[in-house]
Amino acid sequence: MADLTPRVVLEIAYHEAIVRQAYRDSEGIWTWSAGITSKSGHRVEGYIGNPQPMRRCLEVYIWLLRTKYLPEVIAVLGDKLAEHELAGALSFHWNTGAIRSATWASRWKKRDIAGAREAFMWFNKPAAIIRRREAERDLFFAARWSGKGTIGEYTRLTPSATPVWSSQVERDIRADVAELLKGQAA
Repeated sequence: MADLTPRVVLEIAYHEAIVRQAYRDSEGIWTWSAGITSKSGHRVEGYIGNPQPMRRCLEVYIWLLRTKYLPEVIAVLGDKLAEHELAGALSFHWNTGAIRSATWASRWKKRDIAGAREAFMWFNKPAAIIRRREAERDLFFAARWSGKGTIGEYTRLTPSATPVWSSQVERDIRADVAELLKGQAA
């Protein structure tokens, strides 16, 4: 059965960034940790001006992957996914929330691999997302991993609560992810 592994969790994190307190994303939506919004079911407004330890940020991220996003991916694609397929599909769903409506997923289930590869790239807005989408596609269809066990962390916010882009530092989260996954085993 498809389940979270350290490699899956780290791959998705690699495409995200961590901000330990709530910030406004490019659309002005309050966001926290590794791209978590209140739409996920976890209220992030409690983190406005309230930075959390890295471990707490990762704990909620992994909990949401396991309890919300993983079941939705399995419901659409089945539970026999290879690790790289699960990672690619889960990263796509974490970022878009669109696994149920994605044409690529229905084409893949019909074994139309060429059509699925093409349709994967239809989720290409804004333009800044294209590199991530290509990486997810290449991971799902060709087992090409890109994560390195690190995540970028933005350590400062502007007065309007957006990340200060120059404050990014790389954090190695491998040990924390491995330990948290042991504690959250299904």
